[in-house]
Amino acid sequence: MKRRTVLAFPAYVAAARLGGGRSSAAEARTLQVVAPWEITSLDPSRAGFIFTRLSVAETLVGAKPDGALVPQLAQSWSVAADRLTWTFRLRSSARFHDGRPVTPADVAAALERAAALPGPLRAAPIAAISPTEGAVEIRTSRPFVSLPAFLAHSSTQILSPGSFAGGETVAVIGSGPYRTTKIEPPQRVEIAGFGGYDGTPPAVAAAAYLAASRAETRVLMAEAGQADLAFTIDPASRQRLRRNPRVTLLELPIPRVVTLKVNCAHPALSDPRARRALSAAIDRPGVARAILRNESAAATQLFPPALAEWHVPDLPPLVRDLATARGLLAELGWQPGPDGVLVRDGKPFALTLRTFPDRPELPLIAAALQDQLREVGIRVSVAVGNSGDIPLGHRDGTLELALLARNFALVPDPLGTVLQDFGPDGGDWGAMGWRHQGMQRTLEALSAAFDPAERGRLRGDVARILHAELPVVPIGWYDHSLAASRRVDGVVLDPLELSYHLPALRWT
Repeated sequence: MKRRTVLAFPAYVAAARLGGGRSSAAEARTLQVVAPWEITSLDPSRAGFIFTRLSVAETLVGAKPDGALVPQLAQSWSVAADRLTWTFRLRSSARFHDGRPVTPADVAAALERAAALPGPLRAAPIAAISPTEGAVEIRTSRPFVSLPAFLAHSSTQILSPGSFAGGETVAVIGSGPYRTTKIEPPQRVEIAGFGGYDGTPPAVAAAAYLAASRAETRVLMAEAGQADLAFTIDPASRQRLRRNPRVTLLELPIPRVVTLKVNCAHPALSDPRARRALSAAIDRPGVARAILRNESAAATQLFPPALAEWHVPDLPPLVRDLATARGLLAELGWQPGPDGVLVRDGKPFALTLRTFPDRPELPLIAAALQDQLREVGIRVSVAVGNSGDIPLGHRDGTLELALLARNFALVPDPLGTVLQDFGPDGGDWGAMGWRHQGMQRTLEALSAAFDPAERGRLRGDVARILHAELPVVPIGWYDHSLAASRRVDGVVLDPLELSYHLPALRWT
C-alpha cells in the first residue's frame, strides 16, 4: 500500500484569504474532479500538468482549444529583427499564492530550471534567459519560431521561490486563480479560489481532484453524482452514460495517438524491416471497431487528421498484410520453430510489451496485439504496470515494447512534442535507440523556419520519415471524453489537454 502524505500550507493560505471570500451556499460547494492521473511528484517536469490543468500554476503563454496562443503570465511577447531575442512582458500585478509579487527574476529562475530538466524546453536552442525591467528576455542560439508555444507546456509553469528547498519541489505555490489548500499524494488535491488573483475570480470557489486509475470507478462516480467532471471514459461505458439524464458526455477527436513504442536498439528490432513487419501484422480496423468503438480511429499514419498541418493525406496507409510481414521477417533470417515461434541464431523472437491501465483501452489493445503478433510467429508477453514503468525502462534500456497514448499537442505547436520524441536522443514516450540524420536536419530546419510554405513542406518530410522508419508504430487515433454533471455549466473539453478550464465553470 502506498503511504499517503498530506501537504498543507497554512502560511500562504492565510495570506491568500486576505482577498475576501464568498458566502452563498452554491459557491461554497466543492466541485469534484476525477481523472486517471496520480500525483507522482510536485515537480513541474514530472506531474506539473495536474496543477496547470487545475489553474493553480500558470505558464507564460496559454492556448485556446483551437491551439491559438494567448497571454497568461506574459501579457505580450515579441521577437527582435535578428529572430534570436524574444521579450516576454509580464503582468505587472501578478502575485504568487504566498503573497509575493511575480518578478522577472522569479520567472527567469523557473525557466532555467525547466530547461535543465526533462521536458520540451530542454530541446529548445536556448542560449540565455535574463530578467529585465518588467519582462524576461530569452535568447536562442538559432531562430526558433515555436518558442512561445513551448512556454505553454506545463513543465514551464512559474512557481514561487518558496516552492523549492534543497533543490526539490516541496510545494506548489503558483499564481493562478486557484491555490492549493491540501495535497495528498498520490491521489488528492484540494483547491480554493485565490483572493489575490489579479484577474476575474472563479465562480466555483472550491474544487477537489481525485486520481482514480480504474475506469469503472470514474464511471460509477459520474453516475452516482460523486464526480462533477470525470475524465477519460472507456469506450464501452460511453453508450451507457449517453443515456444518463444526470450526465452530459463530451467527446472529441484529439491529437493523441495510441502507439507501439519500439526499442530500435534491440537486436530483433533494429532493422526498419522488423518494425514494418510488426506494423503489417496489426489489425488496426479490428482494434478500432472492437475496442475503441470507432472504426475511423484506425491509424493509417502517425499524425491524425486532427493535426491537419502534420497529417499527409497521400501517404500510403498502414494496413494489415500478413504475407508482407512474414516475408520481411524471413528476409531478416527468422524461421518458424517447432512451436510456431520464429527463431534466429537459436534465439526465439520473444518480447515483453509494457503498458498501464490509466487509459482503460490500453491493456485490451495490448492483448489484441499479443494475439495478432503471434500469428506471424512473434511471442509477446504483456506486463500491465504503472505508466512510470515506460520512461524508467527507456532510461535504463530494459524496455522492449510499450503501448501508450501520446498527445502531440501538449505543446500547442506539435513540433514541441516531435522534438522531444524524435530528437537525437529520442524521448521517454517516443523513439528509443533510433537516430536518423535526415530527421535531425529536417527538425533543425523546421525549428528555424518562419515561412509558412517552408514549414508545411518540412512537416511533411518529418511525417514521411517516421512513416518509413517506424520508430514508433501507430495503432489508433484517439477520442478524448468527459462525463460532466448537469449541475455544472460552462464545461470545456480541451483537445490540447492543457486545462480543465475550471475558472469558466458555474453552478446551475
